[in-house]
Formats: sequence, structure tokens, C-alpha cells
Amino acid sequence: MKKLLLSAICLLPLGLMAQQAFTIKGKVGNLNTPAKAYLNYSVGKTRVTDSATVTKGAFEFKGNIESPTMASIRIKHDAAPVNPDPKKRTPIDQISLYLEKATINVAAKDSVKNAKITGSKINDDNAKYKALFAKIDADVATLMKEYNAYTAEQKKDDAVMKPFMEKYNAANKEREPLNKKFVEENRDSFIGLVTYRTIMGYDIDPKVVEPEFMKFSAALRATQTGKDIQTAIDGAKKSQIGVMAADFTQYDPEGKAVSLSSLKGKYVLVDFWASWCGPCRQENPHVLAAYNKYKNRNFEILGVSLDEPNKKAEWLKAVKDDGLTWPQVSDLKEGGNTAAKLYGVQAIPFNFIMDPSGKIVAKNLRGDKLEAKLEELLGGKTK
Repeated sequence: MKKLLLSAICLLPLGLMAQQAFTIKGKVGNLNTPAKAYLNYSVGKTRVTDSATVTKGAFEFKGNIESPTMASIRIKHDAAPVNPDPKKRTPIDQISLYLEKATINVAAKDSVKNAKITGSKINDDNAKYKALFAKIDADVATLMKEYNAYTAEQKKDDAVMKPFMEKYNAANKEREPLNKKFVEENRDSFIGLVTYRTIMGYDIDPKVVEPEFMKFSAALRATQTGKDIQTAIDGAKKSQIGVMAADFTQYDPEGKAVSLSSLKGKYVLVDFWASWCGPCRQENPHVLAAYNKYKNRNFEILGVSLDEPNKKAEWLKAVKDDGLTWPQVSDLKEGGNTAAKLYGVQAIPFNFIMDPSGKIVAKNLRGDKLEAKLEELLGGKTK
């Protein structure tokens, strides 16, 4: 068994890592060399790729995780190189599962994608969860085949797309109530916690979300998923209307430090975005129009980019291409922007407006709603 850690995690003191050992025992038909099994998962921020030979269909993986973790097992049935043409490429034989402190059995007659997973409560619960949505998923899959058969012109035709979207939305209408019911009935389940993360949304109200989160056990709240939810709640508390905006300092394209507090005395729109974010780029013309209308009325924008360390050129190109003339900052940090984490930003675009005293007076406004709020705040001010 060969394991590749895509960072220097092996150099960390063992005491810094709360280890949970797992074992996977696989059996897929009677496959032999050159068939090979691959396991992919994460330990913290580190991606792990593990491989194992397949003998008489059997393979085994062992490892350590810090918390229940989503993973995938892929079986490569032959030694042929991957075809560079996606249309001619052999379909991937792969299955997703959760790793936990357990011996997890993965068994199938021919392909791992058809395997049955046993020996793991989390995977048992996940199977129970998936079963709830089997009919919905099948109906949606049928609709997506219909959609994929449409021509490019049909996809742009409202007469075609309106009835399609009505069918699509009707097929999905039961997802939310089923998710809520599953959470209520599975407060002691990690999958219940994962499901809660999906239904709590991104623009969260901590007064609503936190009491519901606290209904899960302390052990579940201590998992990485639980910690992520708590981080989102803590950040949301800092971006609620009426609170004073938490200060942060990041750097402009020339490397000059810019702090949010340096803009006190003005109305400031703090705009979290990224060059790779399609909805952000679509919103930028609206933000630009608002800036040009109100920039002389004690109004400023601070753009905060979530671009990664190796994406500075893309960030600067997007600023230029979109005509963003207001101050732009980023920390271009591996693992996520620290200001975004401070405010519990879960999705972008995300924004808030602070008044001259530094108090947040509005959040998550787009298009006409942004302009209406700025008109309310600044419309009567002298240019």
C-alpha cells in the first residue's frame, strides 16, 4: 500500500493530531493485477491519496483521520493510460463513502460503484438518508437527460425553459421538508449534522441557527463539520445589522496595508468577491453603477478578494476588466481569506454596509436593492 501526503503533514508532532484509525476491507469480484484501488480523502487541509494492489478482488486501506471525513474509492481495472479525449475515456469506477473510526467493508460483484458498504454507522445513516431521496433523484435525473437533449437555442427559449423549470422545481419541492424531518429525527447522527449544515443556508441568523445547532451532542459539535458550523455562527454574529464592524487589515495590489477602520467616517460597502466567482462578476456592473452614482456622497467601497496565492494575476485582471476603481485588498492566503473567515462568509458574493461610526446598517444587497438602500442612506446628501 502506497500513500502520498500532499503536504509535510508527516513532519507534524503526533500530539497535535487527534488520531482516529480506520480500516477499509474491499472485495470487488476476482480482480487481479493490473487492477489497482485508490483512496482519496483529506486530513485537515491536506489531501491524501492512497493506493493498494487488488488480489483476487481484495484490497485494504488503513489510515488515520482527525474527524469523520468524506472519501472516495476508485478502481482502475487495467494499466492503460487515461485517454486524453473525455469522450473516449472509460467511465470511472468509483464510490463515495465516509471514513470513521471503524472497520468498513466495501463489497461488490463487479464494480466498486455498485458496492455495498457495511460496518460503519455513519455510512449506514448515509444510506438511510439517500434512500429518502431515491425517487426525487431518479425524477431529477430523468429531467436532466431531457435538458441535456435540448439544443443551445432551446436552452435560451423561455417557451421551452419555463415549463421545464416548473417540472424541475416540482420534482425538488419535497427536498427541504424531508431534510428538516431527517435532522429532527437524527440529532445523534453525524449525517444528521451534515444535513443540518446544508439546510442552515449561508446568510444565517445566529439567533435561529445556534439554538438548533446546540441540540446536537457535544461529540458531534466537536467534529470538523461541527467546528465549521460554529465558525459560521460566530462569524455571522459579527455581520449582523446593528453591530460594530470587526476591523481587519489586508493588502492592496501594491502591497500597501489597508484597514477597514481607516475608512471610518464614511459609508462603506465591504464587498467579498473573487475573480473566479461567476455571480460576483455578474454583479460587478451593478456595484460599479452604484459606486459612480454615490462616490462623491461620503461613500466608499472596499473590495475583498478571496482569490488564492497563485491567482494574483487573475485577481488584478478581473479588477481591470470589470473597471473596479475602488480600493481592492486580499491576503491571497492558502486555506481561505482571513477577513472572510472573520465574518463567517460561507458563499460569495457577500457584502455589508457600515455607517460612518463603523456600525453595520445593511447586508447582502444586490442590484436594485443595493441601489435602493444607498439612495435611502445617501440620496439626500450633498454631492
